[in-house]
Amino acid sequence: MESFERRSFVKGVAVGALAGSIAGAGDLRAQAQATRPNTVTWPTRRLIDLLKVELPIIQAPMPGHMGADMVVAVAEAGGLGSVPSARSTPKQLSEEVSKIRARTHKPINLNFWCHALPKRDGAIESAWLKRLAAYYAELDLSAPGASAILGPFNAEMCDVVAELKPEVVSFHVGLPEASLVRRVKDTGCIVLSSATTVAEARWLEDHGADAIIAQGVEAGGHRGMFLATDVATQVGTFALVPQVVDAVRVPVIAAGGIADGRGIAAAFALGAAGVQCGTAYLFCPESTVSPVHRASLKSAHDDSTAVSTIFTGRPARSIMNRIMRELGPVPEGVPDFPLASAAMRPLALKAEAKASPDFTQLYSGQAVTLCRELPARELTLKLAAQALERFGGLAAHC
Repeated sequence: MESFERRSFVKGVAVGALAGSIAGAGDLRAQAQATRPNTVTWPTRRLIDLLKVELPIIQAPMPGHMGADMVVAVAEAGGLGSVPSARSTPKQLSEEVSKIRARTHKPINLNFWCHALPKRDGAIESAWLKRLAAYYAELDLSAPGASAILGPFNAEMCDVVAELKPEVVSFHVGLPEASLVRRVKDTGCIVLSSATTVAEARWLEDHGADAIIAQGVEAGGHRGMFLATDVATQVGTFALVPQVVDAVRVPVIAAGGIADGRGIAAAFALGAAGVQCGTAYLFCPESTVSPVHRASLKSAHDDSTAVSTIFTGRPARSIMNRIMRELGPVPEGVPDFPLASAAMRPLALKAEAKASPDFTQLYSGQAVTLCRELPARELTLKLAAQALERFGGLAAHC
């Protein structure tokens, strides 16, 4: 854990315990107010001070599953709301940020991808479509045509960042080229990126990241791996976070399997300066997940998810469904990211129209059963209050 004087910490967690007692009375509004960092001392304020937020909680960017409503709610609660920006055109992103700025002036995060463009291989793509042919026939679908390929962060998007001036810009799958990182930082933005190994964390720090998201294998959605290639050797949050903390000087944000105050308290005990939560926010009414995805989340168990490459060509954790069971989560011959998406999307859309989750990528982390249906603002405040109550309970036993 970040070094600090014991007295200061005990004093802070004692206030946190008070927040917990307020929660026991059922007054969430009073409890939420009690968790504001101007009245409570967190074990470390490194991330709070860096991002200029009130709570060290980041809402994960989840493309296709959220919009401005969630970003505003989390930001207004004092956390960091994140805008998934990789799929947006410059115009779309500008319009989305304008909607958000009209409702909040709290810090926000724009998230982009830094993946390498795939090399097309007609033989692999044809073979993959042939493997899916029976499913296409079952759903009375024609073979898909060509589709646009998701591109990485580039100079055009960097111009948009310079114009919009978000407080934070985060990246997935490494960082963009050095000149773009410099431009983003010259704009005044704090730069975050995800690491799935210690080596990736060190690389990110050496290449300009101001803080590092240590993404444990428990996390839902796409793995941020960019130096590592073997999914089987990916590290869990509980093991990854303290090793990353020991390896870098910048603040570390824990991600993966964190869905309540216990997880947040554990992350701080491991040395993290904050947390990033994704699956917990998918249960919020502000989430735009499809009905079949929402139903799958509600019925999932601790062992319901697996890391799979089927849907996009890149490892991502989601709830097991028919296609994953029948082909295996990581089968041979899947086209490179993001090419595989073109073949899976028509199947998912047609099946969802029949209320079937058979072909949908049902993003979820392993802590799905810990999640509760709350509005995003209320959830953010409750997570903070629970963590502070946990700190108070631990201090009482010291």
